[in-house]
Amino acid sequence: MTQYLKSDKITLRAIEPEDIELLYRWENNSEVWEVSDTLAPFSKYLIALYIKNSDKDIYESKQLRLMIESAEGRAVGSIDLFDFEPHHSRAGIGILIAEKEDRQNGYASEALKLVLEYCFSRLNLHAVYANIDANNEASIGLFKKFGFELAGTRKDWIRDARGWKDEHLFQLINPED
Repeated sequence: MTQYLKSDKITLRAIEPEDIELLYRWENNSEVWEVSDTLAPFSKYLIALYIKNSDKDIYESKQLRLMIESAEGRAVGSIDLFDFEPHHSRAGIGILIAEKEDRQNGYASEALKLVLEYCFSRLNLHAVYANIDANNEASIGLFKKFGFELAGTRKDWIRDARGWKDEHLFQLINPED
């Protein structure tokens, strides 16, 4: 039996109500805001509503967030499928490894490997993509490692406290298509 979302190193699991404090901390970390469109803090109430509604099927909600859990059972981040388009057989992918000490430990790489298997084998997607800050060398390297190719660059696409930044669009076509 194929186990799509589990390896020796990590498990990708659904969000649980017990994750509220963790998600509250992650979503309200202003460093994370720079790689998202967040403009204001999230309340625990909104996080609780998000968790409550996270049981919807990807075909209904057009998104799926999975927690990245280490082999020791500790949540170290999340991986998202977003803008899921069944008609066009594509989705975006975003990854967060929340704490600096958990980065560069292979969690993001393993999560991306598992979610790509899931996207191509289970969801039968034709293409997946990632929007990456042009200065984020770690993320660019990660996605290139899995065969993603630069499809384009959006100039001055993201504004942060220091000014405007370019954003790259990386894309991977299902090798079986």
